[in-house]
Amino acid sequence: MGTLSTLFAPERIAVVGATERTGSVGRAITENLLAAYRGETVPVNPRADTVCGVESYETIAAVPGQIDLAVVVVPPTIVVAVVREAAEAGVENVVVITAGFSETGGEGAAREGELTAVANEYDLNLVGPNSLGIISTGVGMNATFGPDNALPGSISFMSQSGAFITAVLDWANDRDIGFRDVVSLGNKAVLSEADFIREWGDDAGTEVIMGYLEAIEDGEGFIQAAREVTQDTPIVLVKSGRTEAGARAASSHTGAIAGSERAYKTGLEQAGVLRVETVQDLFDFAGILNGQPLPERGDVAIVTNAGGPGVMTTDAVGDSSLSLASFTQDTLSALTETMPAEANIHNPIDVIGDADIGRFETAIDLALADDRVGCAVILTCPTAVLDFDAFAESVVSLQATHETPISVCLMGGDSTREAAARLNSAGIPTYFDPARAVRSLDALWRYRQISEREYVPPKTFDVDRERAREILDAAAERGQPQLGIEAMELLSAYGIQTPAGAVVDSPADAVTAAQDIGDPEVVMKIVSPDIPHKSDIGGVKVGVPLEDVYDAYEDLVTRAREYQPDATILGVQVQELVAREEATETIVGMNRDPQFGPLVMFGLGGIFVEVLEDATFRVAPVSERDATAMLDEIKTAPLLRGARGRKPVDQQALAETIQRLSQLVTDFPEILELDVNPLLATPEGATALDLRLTIDQ
Repeated sequence: MGTLSTLFAPERIAVVGATERTGSVGRAITENLLAAYRGETVPVNPRADTVCGVESYETIAAVPGQIDLAVVVVPPTIVVAVVREAAEAGVENVVVITAGFSETGGEGAAREGELTAVANEYDLNLVGPNSLGIISTGVGMNATFGPDNALPGSISFMSQSGAFITAVLDWANDRDIGFRDVVSLGNKAVLSEADFIREWGDDAGTEVIMGYLEAIEDGEGFIQAAREVTQDTPIVLVKSGRTEAGARAASSHTGAIAGSERAYKTGLEQAGVLRVETVQDLFDFAGILNGQPLPERGDVAIVTNAGGPGVMTTDAVGDSSLSLASFTQDTLSALTETMPAEANIHNPIDVIGDADIGRFETAIDLALADDRVGCAVILTCPTAVLDFDAFAESVVSLQATHETPISVCLMGGDSTREAAARLNSAGIPTYFDPARAVRSLDALWRYRQISEREYVPPKTFDVDRERAREILDAAAERGQPQLGIEAMELLSAYGIQTPAGAVVDSPADAVTAAQDIGDPEVVMKIVSPDIPHKSDIGGVKVGVPLEDVYDAYEDLVTRAREYQPDATILGVQVQELVAREEATETIVGMNRDPQFGPLVMFGLGGIFVEVLEDATFRVAPVSERDATAMLDEIKTAPLLRGARGRKPVDQQALAETIQRLSQLVTDFPEILELDVNPLLATPEGATALDLRLTIDQ
């Protein structure tokens, strides 16, 4: 694939399907280009000599000279032929507006496959099909059939919904919000969101990337692209489809807790994307990231002339990742000297309702000068003594002096409009709702932390990959999609500690296995791929004395037969009894997501894992830093650290187990689901006591 620079800065654009027919898409695109595009627009229409007063050509091959971009709006049955002709004519960039491809299924999907093949053959940058088009204000290009062009700005915007783009442009133009580039992704047959993220990450004219996505087909590629770009350029996305209705039914604990939304949430967080759930937050976050510096710390000062809104703002801070700043003694002393006795000098500063611009300005100045303040919310309600226009000029001046990020609440209507316009023109966002002001500052602070994250690649452990392959291949040959404790050697092959033991198929062999372990007592478990929850049927016996092993074997098999007569019984596992004093049952597992791949889970284990759902996730491969962070993210993390006088467990061993399992499921994509539950964590290490996995045969 070639560079995208000529896609957004073409010198000549051909509109294949240009026409003067009233109400047609071809006419709308041609007129939009002729209205503002600073390059040359070339209509292509075999049945017209001119289109909109411009000479037209019969085919794109007949156009003299180089065409940088072809916008294709012809019937779907001839799109592939037109795109091939454009490619053979030396065109590198194509936007296919035409619908009737994979979104229609069947024949359309096959047609899209042909289109993709042509694009790959000629190394085309292809947007669409089923796209509204693209905009680049840098060259005045509006190659869409939307009713509005974008105002110039430094936000680049992509969307899977063309209708959403038209609505956004109408709304943004009304508020003087500008854009750098706008892309309607369409069906993403070739270029995807990851390609545009990379392009805009390298574009000096793009300060913020904003988007609306419905699906991400290549989750791994998206994470890799976004992780690099978010070091310097913030990405704010709305991802629709958050419900679990479409999640794949799962048989493992991990699969039951995971799901498509969990994978998206985890993947976007790892990529450093600021995900929002509302269009309002999408623009609030993009706006403040585009206009304000990043805070040096997450402590916020509040300055207000109304006590109630100040309390509302304080509550909003408590709901965010920010904290309320504690002023230095110097600041408090200065506020005491300059504020009336009725004022509150502690955070939030209440300059009270009779404050004029001078008092407000003094309080803001002192708050922003405090070294303990990383950002500030300034709130004002209309009063007879406060001039909003003067207030706006003062805030603009103070923010420029201190270079501290600010959000402003102008809690009024018509009287605040000019002040809001002045503040917004200086890059200082304004709101009516204090909660929005705080959320926006919180986005700044969270992006500051994202931009400072250092990506550390995952470790690669020395493992017995060949033995693991033998175990999985043998299961596939037997037609056995689900494996249990009979496959514990799979974990051992990847260096995950397991108890001594063996799977046996007779009472006598059970006695021999118990004697080989050499302990006075053992654990015995029924082995059946058809009985995943062994404890529920009494299929697990703990602390079986050697003299009872023979009878215990027969009892376990009898229980299994009574519970499910047609179940496949592979035997009984005889296992070393692992001491559980000072132990905590945890779980580590994986569910393979169709878009993001292996989704690794860690959490509190045992029989209540699905009830408590105390778990955290990462998209594999998992680095040491991420594995260590996962241990701290569960609600019951204090149990691992030694709560109530207990000894702390070996967290290093837990983190290493997570990484080794991550390597296992990355190495073998046929593993669809996997649970190690319980993974017994003790002060001496971490031991896998049980295993369940599903493979794609």
